[in-house]
Amino acid sequence: MVLPAVKDQILQDLDQLSPEEQKQAAELVHGLMSRLPKGASIEDLMQLAGSLDDQSAREMMEAIEEGCERVDLDER
Repeated sequence: MVLPAVKDQILQDLDQLSPEEQKQAAELVHGLMSRLPKGASIEDLMQLAGSLDDQSAREMMEAIEEGCERVDLDER
């Protein structure tokens, strides 16, 4: 979500920059975006396939079902 005031200020500042400086600003923003965490690729996930034994998988499924069936009314 972009804060309107921040976006407006950035756009005003960009108008004051030369085309080369605008490219540098775009590269900076892109660099900030690429540092954000990314999810695992399908290849990464496929390497995990079959890594749980049946008992561990059952225990994990039971814990998920048990935890998902509860509502914590004090949680905010």
